[in-house]
Amino acid sequence: MPLVLVTDDRKADWALAASRLPHGSLVLVRGRDARAREKLAHSLHGIAPLLIADDPELAADMGAGLHLPEARIREAAHWRVRHPDWIITSSAHGLRTLMHARELDAVFLSPVFATTSHKGAASLTPARAAFIAQHGMVPVYALGGVTARNAVLLAPAFSGIAAISSLL
Repeated sequence: MPLVLVTDDRKADWALAASRLPHGSLVLVRGRDARAREKLAHSLHGIAPLLIADDPELAADMGAGLHLPEARIREAAHWRVRHPDWIITSSAHGLRTLMHARELDAVFLSPVFATTSHKGAASLTPARAAFIAQHGMVPVYALGGVTARNAVLLAPAFSGIAAISSLL
């Protein structure tokens, strides 16, 4: 099952984590601070293919793909026309969002399990997340609290797994 390492604002050895990923994996570069995100993207360039979160300009500069937040999913068609070679993904938190995913290459459905990155957020649960993933028109990746132990509960509904802490 393909893997996506998702970065966040914590201080971590993202390059080491990215270098440990199996062939065919991706790194989703996220971060609230634009300069820090750009610096991180440059440090990861060449280790694994990159998706840049919510920053089309940086994605273009890096020759990377683009990851849109759920609120911007309808922009996917615009970016697909401008950059037909990009991998374009988006976040989703429920079934309704997947209905707008036709122009995407994949969706990250979250949170499947309870997660420390979004404390207090209600998880979808594996059964509900699998139901949603099965109705997706594009590949769906599980995100949120996914570990090596609980990942077995996700197949075959998901195309892959995206994770932060469990891949560090």
